[in-house]
Amino acid sequence: MGKSKTRILRKGINNQITRISREEAVNNVVKYFNNNNLSKAHDLITMFGLGAEEILEAGASYEHVAAMKNIIEIW
Repeated sequence: MGKSKTRILRKGINNQITRISREEAVNNVVKYFNNNNLSKAHDLITMFGLGAEEILEAGASYEHVAAMKNIIEIW
């Protein structure tokens, strides 16, 4: 195996994706909204297909949910 493939494989070992449940994703979205980290919230919303109702029930403000209305599944 060449040096390039070896480096790519080793990099992949260190950058593995962690497992996250839907409930943890919703809680993280609320946390990201509160910290004004909308890009990470956007990533989780689109990855899990989260709806507005479940995000609001988890404690997000209506203003944050309304700001993301183009990507959130509305009621």
